[in-house]
Order: sequence, then structure tokens, then C-alpha cells
Amino acid sequence: MKLTVLSTLLVGASAFAPAQNTASNHGALSSTKADLEALAVKCNPQIGYYDPLNLAEQDFWGLGNEATIGFLRQSEIKHGRIAMFAFVGYIVQSNIVFPWAQTLAGAAHPSPDLLPEAQWDAVPLGAKWQIFAVISALELWDECGGGGVMPHYTNGRQPGKYPAFDLFRDNVHPVLNLYDPFGFNNKMSDETKERRLVVELNNGRLAMLGIFGFLAADKVAGSVPALQNIASSYSGDVMIPFEGQFSYFNF
Repeated sequence: MKLTVLSTLLVGASAFAPAQNTASNHGALSSTKADLEALAVKCNPQIGYYDPLNLAEQDFWGLGNEATIGFLRQSEIKHGRIAMFAFVGYIVQSNIVFPWAQTLAGAAHPSPDLLPEAQWDAVPLGAKWQIFAVISALELWDECGGGGVMPHYTNGRQPGKYPAFDLFRDNVHPVLNLYDPFGFNNKMSDETKERRLVVELNNGRLAMLGIFGFLAADKVAGSVPALQNIASSYSGDVMIPFEGQFSYFNF
């Protein structure tokens, strides 16, 4: 049962709080290659810094090297967080689903007898658009720095630090912040923040391998030997989220 795999992932919460954004604060900005090399040793002393494509030396879109590193760090942290959600969600959905109706018409949530990939395929088109609409809104809020309250992550913002919803909450509608909505971590020490940052990076990297391991094992039989006894065949295409429901090429 996939539930037994859950113990392999120790999901670390992000540990970000307002901090002075200076290049000397390695845990906050890590905007130079030297900062990345130091962080890599903390994440995995055995492997250390590994950048075979020399991405940390590039200049994306003419923004400069430090902005490029900020973009790369933001991308890794964001993908790691999504992968942690996906990994845990895959396991949970394989065993339990919400007991209440999924639609106003009374349709139930896709059965746990289906693979998580097939469960997604069974989600109504309207529900999928709602999910993507929320994701788009969250992405927009991140890109605009919470309405201009924070700088862009390519221009000095701490990588992975998601803007608070203060401006939205004060002017549009009450909503809780994504990170630490009740302020439990306001007094967290800098040492704890940096340690939890390393934990989050490592868990995110592991989760990215884990969720793609599940997807590969279900799609290509025997591709992941460790999962061959729990994987099930999936005939769809995980890279086509609206398969059979919507396509730009359907006229």
C-alpha cells in the first residue's frame, strides 16, 4: 500500500520571516555562486555543489547573474513545495477521498480505486478550470510582490518568501496568509530559520524525485523497480491535464 511510503518523506515547512535582504545574509538571499556553494554543503555534505550546466553563471534575460540565481532559487523552492504537496497527495488519494459531493449536482469525488492520475482525469472540466484559476491568482500575487509590498525575487527578495495577503485582506476580502497564518513563528531564531530552509530544500528535492517516480512507475512498467509491486498501469498522459476535455487544437 502506498501509505507505507509516506514515512520516507519528512515534509519540512518553510521557515521564512521578514529579514534584512542583504547579500551577506546567506540564508536570506544566496545571490552569488559562492552563497550557493556554501548552501549546497549544508544541504548535502557528501555531494556538495553540483551544477553541470553552469546555470549559476548565466545571465537570463539580461537581468544579471544575481537576478538569474534569484530566479533559479525561487524556481527550485517553488517546485519542491509543489512536489511535496503532490507526493503526499498521491498517497492520500490512493487511500481516501473527501466523503462529501464534489459538484453542486451531487457527483462524488473520484473513487480511491482509481489511480491518482485517473482521478484527475475524472475531475469535471469546470473544477479543473477553478483549480487553475486559483493557481494563476496565487502566481500573480507572487510575481507582483503582494501588490508591490515586496521586491521581485530577481531584485532582492528572499527566494521562496511568499508575500503576505495584507493588502488584499485590508481592501478586498479577509484571507489567511499561506505561511504561518496565525503568527506562531514570529519569534523564530535566525538559526532555526536557516536550518528549516535546508530541511525544506532537501525535502523538496526528494519529493520531486518521489512524485516523478510514482508517475513513471505507473506509466512505464518496471521503470522504477522499487515501486513495481505497488504501481498500476495508467494509459493516459500526465502531461495533458485536460486530456479528452479541452484542447486548443479542437476547432
